[in-house]
Amino acid sequence: MRKLIIGTVVVALAAIPAMPPGGANARPAGEAGTDTFVVVFTEGTSLEASRAAVAAAGGTIVSENTDVGVATVSTANANFVVTANEQGAIEGVAHNQVIGEVPHDVAADGTVKKVDDVEDVGRAAVNAAAAKRGPKQPKAEPLADLQWDMKQIGATADGSYKYGQGSDQVLVGIIDTGVDGTHPDIAPNFDAALSRNFTHDIPVDADGNTVDGPCEVPTCVDPANEDDDGHGTHVASTIASPINGIGIAGVAPKVKIVNLRAGQDSGYFFLQPSVDALTYAGDNGIDVVNMSYYVDPWLFNCADNPADSPEDQAEQRTIVTAMQRALDYARRHGVTLVSAAGNGATDYTKVIVDESSPDYVSVPGEAPYDRTIPPSCISMPSEGNGVISVSSTGPSLRKAYYSDYGNGYVDVAAPGGDAYDTPDGRLSVDGLVLAAYPESLAIASGDVDVATGEPTTPFVVRDCAKGTCAYYQYLQGTSMASPHAAGVAALIVSKYGIRDRTHGGLTLDPRAVDLLMRVTATRTPCPVPATFTYTRFPVSAPQGVVTTATCEGNTWQNGFYGHGVVSALRVVKPF
Repeated sequence: MRKLIIGTVVVALAAIPAMPPGGANARPAGEAGTDTFVVVFTEGTSLEASRAAVAAAGGTIVSENTDVGVATVSTANANFVVTANEQGAIEGVAHNQVIGEVPHDVAADGTVKKVDDVEDVGRAAVNAAAAKRGPKQPKAEPLADLQWDMKQIGATADGSYKYGQGSDQVLVGIIDTGVDGTHPDIAPNFDAALSRNFTHDIPVDADGNTVDGPCEVPTCVDPANEDDDGHGTHVASTIASPINGIGIAGVAPKVKIVNLRAGQDSGYFFLQPSVDALTYAGDNGIDVVNMSYYVDPWLFNCADNPADSPEDQAEQRTIVTAMQRALDYARRHGVTLVSAAGNGATDYTKVIVDESSPDYVSVPGEAPYDRTIPPSCISMPSEGNGVISVSSTGPSLRKAYYSDYGNGYVDVAAPGGDAYDTPDGRLSVDGLVLAAYPESLAIASGDVDVATGEPTTPFVVRDCAKGTCAYYQYLQGTSMASPHAAGVAALIVSKYGIRDRTHGGLTLDPRAVDLLMRVTATRTPCPVPATFTYTRFPVSAPQGVVTTATCEGNTWQNGFYGHGVVSALRVVKPF
């Protein structure tokens, strides 16, 4: 998951075709003097009544999703929220981001990247020894010796790959910042025809701060095979990089990847694109989706938190309602839902403090503030009904220091990396997860020397097998753990799925996938003592940082590992 620290569950209004969600025919919102909102319609409301309610409130529908009763609305009415909530056909309203607006000259020039140091490890100086490696041993792929994460779940040449590598009749949707469909270690498994981008680039926020920067294309809608952030490409590679003699292999190296982009270049994820991606998955035969994010701007959505204004409470209720409708729709249509648990190092079953929300400036002057969060508040999509929430482990199998946890919150665990999971608690790149990195982004970020093509940092690895060069980067986060579980889910559908009579390919009831993932997971008990102490020496605090986390539960289910660490080998190996 990001913020992306990392690092993300019905009612049809009418039986007529929906307007394209965020598509080419949707006119840009955010014109001068207007604002945009996501509106959730009351269940059972007809399409005509819904549209009439928006018009009565002074709004114009920009795009609508009739599968779950959600629409993006543009309005010049300064009192739109109040007026809309007076309409019986409207259940809730949430502020939406400005889209398609040309940045003003006064906007800040810096680029805002929501990549937390948990994932990116700050691009800081690392232990020099981390960059020195011995000769590679022959493995399934040239860089397989660097994939401790795959070894942890049995996804190796002499492990799961011997018995099952997944089926090209299984589709995995990557709801993320995009997927570089041209990457040499993704392209063979990339389904360009089904891939979609549900976002518009956002040049600046309501305060004029740079978000995504100037749009690269006139429509502000990037191609569906592009990833200008790198997060979604890393996720996709972990799931399904093929065994092709280049770089690495994923958990399920023969399944197909579908880019369902709902994240901005900058790493923000907003409500309407998330809803549209989920319903599209349900309508198009996607078998599994990975959601390594939370829906902005609220890390936790509270129905009646006294710390929030009535307007913000209503907005948070709207986010939960809309997302749960979309999650239910997708799951009902055969989509297994997998999400990152989060990187706040907090127990979701306890009272905690959120200092990060709202994290996006929807109206001028908006800023995050401290909120006390009871367990009744919901992070979406990871706490949505029907969603498999995944915590993160390090190379030693300990719960990663940053990973959120909670008995009853975490369903399963998977390798996501822990840079400080070392004998002395000092940072090492070897504890991170290696996966694909878009070459254009690597060059733009200065991680690759343009003249030589060589990486400039130990966080990036190049492989030029078969005369084709491909780049890979080391990251950590529950964003990296979740795709390991999604890959295992894809293996389950591949092995036990039946013919999908509607879409072709294979399908399997998400309830069966969920059950099989849990029963095949490697049972992992709480540490002894149950309160685990982490001692780290990050560059920003050379004197050291000591934190603790307490695991509750038993071997069969606990707050650190849920029902256990997912296992690719146990899923595919014959009994």
